[in-house]
Amino acid sequence: MTNQSDPKPKSNYNQSERKFLEGPRSRFKELWFSFKVLAEFIRGFRALHFLGPCITVFGSARFKEDHEYYQKAREIGAGLSDLGFSVMTGGGPGIMEAANRGAFENGGISVGCNIQLPHEQKENPYLHKWVDFRYFFVRKTLLIKYSYGFVIMPGGWGTMDEMFEALTLIQTGKIQEFPVVLFGKDYWKNLIELTEDMVKYETISTSELKDYLLITDSVEESMAHFQKHAIQKFKLKRSWSIKPSSLLGERKSVVVHSN
Repeated sequence: MTNQSDPKPKSNYNQSERKFLEGPRSRFKELWFSFKVLAEFIRGFRALHFLGPCITVFGSARFKEDHEYYQKAREIGAGLSDLGFSVMTGGGPGIMEAANRGAFENGGISVGCNIQLPHEQKENPYLHKWVDFRYFFVRKTLLIKYSYGFVIMPGGWGTMDEMFEALTLIQTGKIQEFPVVLFGKDYWKNLIELTEDMVKYETISTSELKDYLLITDSVEESMAHFQKHAIQKFKLKRSWSIKPSSLLGERKSVVVHSN
């Protein structure tokens, strides 16, 4: 069956992920797709391997420079760089640009994992390093892989997807109990109420939240949370021991620092 109402894809937008998710294809096509995914993972590993500990900031691509949440994200980016973290985002505009900008202008390391989309997404100008990805699931994995904590700024479905991915991985023990900051009490009030209902109906437990999830409107409180639950908990230092291998053509292209 075909949907005649589907719009024609833009010629410059990669459709391989969409085609993969449409259902079974030939064995050769599935194998070839697997090779492309592997190549994208390897390219991401090579680009991000020497960054040192990061904090990833998630949030909407649609907030402009004059918006309150843009300014708060910019302060958060600067604060995280003061703590010694590399600041990682999805690499695009809005909240992502703001967090990268805060780190970039404060002398910290600013990194982006950009996704190729037909609209809305383009790498922002405040990045020391970025990687372009075709596949959402590869990008999301790498945004989490190098992070010792997460900031969830106001955003839409994509932001919520990224937030729940991180929380689920923490809840199930797939990653450690890294600190998570949900920023913007008023914006997230309905989600906070839903979370309280989840506790009430025992679909999640209070213990799964109290040690690592902070809900706040304060940049200072956010930084204190990362200081306690990331830097002190995991004994992070300002040195980073992994060195590039000349045999593999690796190079450390940015100055790495962690606290």
